[in-house]
Amino acid sequence: METLTYLGQGFGVALSPYNLVTALLGTLIGTVVGLLPGIGPINGVALLIPVAYALGMPPESALILLAAVYLGCEYGGRISSILLNIPGEASTVMTTLDGYPMARKGMAGVALSLSAWSSFIGAFIATCGMVLFAPLLARWAIAFGPAEYFVLMVLAIVALSGLANERPLKTLLAALLGLFLSSVGIDANSGVYRFTFDSLHVADGIQFVVLVLGLFSVSEILLMLEKTHGGHRMVEATGRMLFSAREAAAVFGVNLRCGVLGFFMGVLPGAGATLASAVAYMSEKRLAGDSGTFGQGDLRGLAAPETAIGGAACGAMVPMLTLGVPGSGTTAVMIGALSLYNITPGPLLFQEQPQVVWGLIASLFVANVMLLILNVPMVRVFTRILAVPNWALVPAIAIITAIGVYAVHATTFDLVLMVAIGVLGYVLRKLDFPLSPLLLGFILGGLMEQNLRRALSISDGELAILWSSPITMATWGLVAAMLALPLWRAWRKR
Repeated sequence: METLTYLGQGFGVALSPYNLVTALLGTLIGTVVGLLPGIGPINGVALLIPVAYALGMPPESALILLAAVYLGCEYGGRISSILLNIPGEASTVMTTLDGYPMARKGMAGVALSLSAWSSFIGAFIATCGMVLFAPLLARWAIAFGPAEYFVLMVLAIVALSGLANERPLKTLLAALLGLFLSSVGIDANSGVYRFTFDSLHVADGIQFVVLVLGLFSVSEILLMLEKTHGGHRMVEATGRMLFSAREAAAVFGVNLRCGVLGFFMGVLPGAGATLASAVAYMSEKRLAGDSGTFGQGDLRGLAAPETAIGGAACGAMVPMLTLGVPGSGTTAVMIGALSLYNITPGPLLFQEQPQVVWGLIASLFVANVMLLILNVPMVRVFTRILAVPNWALVPAIAIITAIGVYAVHATTFDLVLMVAIGVLGYVLRKLDFPLSPLLLGFILGGLMEQNLRRALSISDGELAILWSSPITMATWGLVAAMLALPLWRAWRKR
């Protein structure tokens, strides 16, 4: 009952005219920023922090603005993923697997509207979870140490082979290539240069923006140039612009399962929406079995990652508010914003600054409703991108891609590296290698190495720490099951 009282006070803060306008502006800005490949919510939130502080916004209003931008970026990131096969950020990689095939079938409007609805459900489930279980889940998240996170990453890499049953070897090789690319650069512990070939330009490693835009944007441009001629379009938006009640009912179970999964993954510090979307997609593909057409435009393959992303985005705020530990890169930036107002997130925040905490939680409900109302009617506008002929669309994509890469370090080397990676991506796609496992392997590789080093530091080099807790033992069991499943399936077919 006390929780509901605090939540009512939070709605009083979130529904004030000033904060309603703030949330609306944040959702609009976030959607536009998310639409641009390579920028992402971290940059969008970081750019607005000095603006909010310079305008003298109160702390609760500043947090509402940043949270609305965060959620808007997660919504906007799916647009380029579905329409152009270019992930707006790492978490939307899984969205491309079935979203883009739907667009190619003329169902771009259905894909965009269904993804918006799925993201809304995931965020709504996660926000309800914040209200009910935030303190309890924060204590549970503490049980995950470096060893547990490392084994969780191993499970994710092993499970990647299940993304494409017809080509598990190519999927696994792509993931291993991603792990290799993640090791390029200076070793943070020893200072040794790894696979840099004496080039200082890659001493800091390959930037994510360079890799994702090279793999997806440049390779997609090459494929568009290869498959089109005379300015004709590859993809056309036809048919309905909105999903039907039957389609919503078909993915409702997926929405519920992946909303809860995304929330729990978001609560784990460092796991984030990227891992949540991958786990959600893989688990739903396993559940679908032979009845699924995942990778070919399956509604469940689109709804699963989008719901998980929405759930993880809100779930990541639980450790930020209750423990002072960022649940994602974006919430880490938001903690920095709180420090500008001399507010320290943690267990005492709920007692010392209840208007900030509960105003933020209530604003998540408001911002998600705003995003749904704004984005669904805009589907027809977004699909106009497909009406642009390739002679205009390809240069536009190339210009946006080049600006996104050049803005990272302002060096021409990044542009050259992006083109080289794009050619590699084009060759891999021609050889039927999936690119999503490569990108996920690159993302998880850095996290795996960091957590492995931390775990071994804690145990003085003893490897036993990797299987000494109930969580790690259970996770290793899942890894073994994932490895045995393809062998069992092959034996069963024989």
